[in-house]
Amino acid sequence: MTRPVDMMRQLAPQVLLASPHAAAIGMEVVSIDPAEAVLKVRFRPDLVGDPDTGVIAGGVVTALLDHTCGQSVMAALERYQAIATLDLRIDYMRPAGPGLDILCRAHCYKLTRSVAFVRAQAYDLDPADPVATAQAAFMLDANSGMNTAQSAMQAQGLGPAVTP
Repeated sequence: MTRPVDMMRQLAPQVLLASPHAAAIGMEVVSIDPAEAVLKVRFRPDLVGDPDTGVIAGGVVTALLDHTCGQSVMAALERYQAIATLDLRIDYMRPAGPGLDILCRAHCYKLTRSVAFVRAQAYDLDPADPVATAQAAFMLDANSGMNTAQSAMQAQGLGPAVTP
């Protein structure tokens, strides 16, 4: 029988390709382990936020943190399910080094029935000297929650008909 984390290892690259933004900035899977993920964005001149410094833009770091956190949640789950970012708090510690790739390691440290909690750090050369750190919360089984909300709205005549 395939373990959920093994399935996530197989699906992780396709999950990134399915996200237009992740694909556009070239996110790559480095590793997937139980409740952990490491992703990378290689330096490219078109990702530079300030041409004078040659540093990758902060928005790229934000996207990398969010996606890596999500991948760690998927690697922690017992079954595949839709997730959605509820909260993402980022502390930017310093600019990345000019011309350097950015890596991100995330760990899903707590799963409840409906929410996953994650910590992450983005770094260039040394994980002990992060570019940014993040705390995140993800809604679990996001599609079922949306369908429930849509059904409730429809029952009150407030929304479009829900099709299965």
